[in-house]
Amino acid sequence: MEPLIRAPMASFADLLLDAICMVDKDGRFVFVSAACERIFGYTQREMIGMVMLDLVAPADRQRTMAAARAIMDGNAHAHFENRYIRKDGSLAHIMWSARWSEADQLRVAVARDITVLKQARQKQAALYAISEAAHASEDLATLFRHIHQILGELLPAAGLYMTLLDQQDQPEEFASRADERQTAPPCDLPRLLAGEVLAGGQPLRPGPGTAGEHGHWLAVPLTTARRTIGALLLHGGSDAGSYTEQDQELLQFVAKQIATVIERKQLHAHMQFMAMHDELTGLPNRRLFHDRLQTAFARAQRKQERLSLLFLDLDGFKRVNDEHGHACGDLLLQAVARRLKQCLRESDTLARLGGDEFVVLLENNAQGADVLLVEQKIHAALALDFALDNGRCLRTAASIGSAHYPEHGDSTQLLLRHADQAMYVAKAQVFKQ
Repeated sequence: MEPLIRAPMASFADLLLDAICMVDKDGRFVFVSAACERIFGYTQREMIGMVMLDLVAPADRQRTMAAARAIMDGNAHAHFENRYIRKDGSLAHIMWSARWSEADQLRVAVARDITVLKQARQKQAALYAISEAAHASEDLATLFRHIHQILGELLPAAGLYMTLLDQQDQPEEFASRADERQTAPPCDLPRLLAGEVLAGGQPLRPGPGTAGEHGHWLAVPLTTARRTIGALLLHGGSDAGSYTEQDQELLQFVAKQIATVIERKQLHAHMQFMAMHDELTGLPNRRLFHDRLQTAFARAQRKQERLSLLFLDLDGFKRVNDEHGHACGDLLLQAVARRLKQCLRESDTLARLGGDEFVVLLENNAQGADVLLVEQKIHAALALDFALDNGRCLRTAASIGSAHYPEHGDSTQLLLRHADQAMYVAKAQVFKQ
């Protein structure tokens, strides 16, 4: 046992997976074990004489100094966690246990690299947070704000930008800033970076001289199992350091979860839309129209206002199908729907009940003269030729029947019946001519 007792302590320290460090009262390393090179990236020779605080991540320096003062006052500190900047610029999460040696005037510490553990915990926390945000968010805009809060706890995120592609690959843009008082980057910069990510399908970490002059950026694609649905961009702000490869890896992991959630929400929204809208024209269907009619009728009763219905039926539409085919008839219905919408206000509801039957709901206390003007606009719009996508040019007209609350009934059923009957009276007049 004699040789073992006399062996230098440093030789045993170099065998440990954890690092042993000794720091003098001025905060400089005077001894580091071999494990420090694996953890911090610097050789033992390079670290001797370095100021410990210079290696600490700027955001953690103040509390690290406070912990160092407490240790020097004789308070041993166990399981203190902070972050260090490795030689290659990446971030290391360290757990320390340290005490002050009064006799040697040194802080003696054991450092354990918990970076992998921290990253695993961050990913797990992000998964839970994103899942909760998905359930709590009714729309994509709200979900996006929650995502910004989640990412802000993981990475520097002065600004978050997202470009989503719809089924026709048309972009929809979202933006959020942590502090609206800060100067925002040029509005076209996120769009350019997103376009580059979408074109190449690869993440970007623009350096100084490119987008870096407006702060550091990190951009990754939003990819699902089926396709790339968009791009996610983090703006670190002018005071943040460069994003690291670790940051990119974390954001890519989070982006995959976000993409899955967004795709699921888009699919749900599409299914809801299809359930309430006509597949051919995209107009509200019979179910959605009746929901809106019930709501509008209750509002008109409560406010003692007027409400009007217009029933429309295309004249001679069966002949179009018989002579030109159902595909041509569908094109005509789509063109009619577009032209009818141009005759109405945003507050009005245009729905397709089926076949060549349409209905218009006019709210906001529309008066008789207003309703008559809408009817005239519709007749004038339909009187113009329809140049269809298949090259054919067709003409059509519509028979219109109207009903008004409260003149024609004190229930939705009575109003619908009156408008329907008025429409058939108008159509009978057409056939008499």
